[in-house]
Amino acid sequence: MTAQRGKDMLVKIGDGGSPETFSIVAGLRTRTISLNAREVDATHSESGGWRELLGAAGVRQCSVAGAGVFLDDAAADAVRAAFFAGEIRNFRLVIPGMGEFSGPFLIANLDYAGEHDGEATFALALASAGAISFAAAP
Repeated sequence: MTAQRGKDMLVKIGDGGSPETFSIVAGLRTRTISLNAREVDATHSESGGWRELLGAAGVRQCSVAGAGVFLDDAAADAVRAAFFAGEIRNFRLVIPGMGEFSGPFLIANLDYAGEHDGEATFALALASAGAISFAAAP
């Protein structure tokens, strides 16, 4: 994968319809996508002093953090409504040149901020709430 512009990473929220339509979540200035897997230690007396891990046994998760400005009232309303309802919504996370992660997420954190002489900003954190799939970029 060659170098890509960070601004081209996208976070999209689904509308819950069938078929589901996805909209870009505001003008995100920073985005982080973290994939994690918990380790399951399978070390025993015959491990020769080295730790052994049990493959494919731990819990996997995907977390997303982003901050920016809302450019669209509909996107702001969708995010706020999903947060207050405690809804699990489908999101798509697009990484240019690499592909797209998609699946169910809970909005775990939603912050609003602003300086008196600047624009209102927001920050959100998403926590995966089920299996996340990945589709490579064509």
